[in-house]
Amino acid sequence: MLHTTRAIVLKTIRHSDHTLVLKALTEQLGVRSFLVRTGRKGAATAALQPLSRLELVAVEKPEREMLAVRELRIAEPFQTVPFDAIRGALVLFVQEVLYRTLRGESADPELYGFVEEALGAMDRAPDVRHFPLVFLVRYSELLGFLPVAPGPGENWFDPREGVFLEHGRSHGHLLGPPLSTWIAELLPIGFEGMTDLAIPATQRRELLEHLLLYFRFHVDGLGELRSPAVLHEALG
Repeated sequence: MLHTTRAIVLKTIRHSDHTLVLKALTEQLGVRSFLVRTGRKGAATAALQPLSRLELVAVEKPEREMLAVRELRIAEPFQTVPFDAIRGALVLFVQEVLYRTLRGESADPELYGFVEEALGAMDRAPDVRHFPLVFLVRYSELLGFLPVAPGPGENWFDPREGVFLEHGRSHGHLLGPPLSTWIAELLPIGFEGMTDLAIPATQRRELLEHLLLYFRFHVDGLGELRSPAVLHEALG
């Protein structure tokens, strides 16, 4: 069967001298693995940079686990990411989060649209300092565990349960003001509103660590990520 779909590069692994295994989030097929012939000139390799947005034509055969790519091209090249160290670090972060959290093969148009929107904002927004925080909060909504907005007087955030409380409980992961207040303010924010945020740098770093902890509570097998260290260094 022949498939034509948009796709976002999650990871590539060398398979042989002239082939790569591509794991990608696709619009039509969900998360799938593809066998890509790179050729001697390496044109395909150049197109398969992390989070590249592609259009590809692939053949699926029942006896083969991977789809074979027949045609591949960049659908929408990044405009600023290749020339900006901060956005480059964001690419590594988003790539690692998606690779570690995406499951299954079924298509999810809403999820695919969200990732495309996130990559567009990462590439074009004038200020991306708050992008990691907004990305994680919005992504938690797609994964089904967006925190419940606080009610009056509820200013402690419990990452195990994803709720805000009036009083702190006795476990060590409970988060109080001002970080819990920032999490509450992030809940309704989309990428278009992230430039209006003014979270101090030290608190942004703490918030990122706590949001990643929140993900580890709710995504089986997520574990520690490597990219946040690079991201902290780039963002300062």
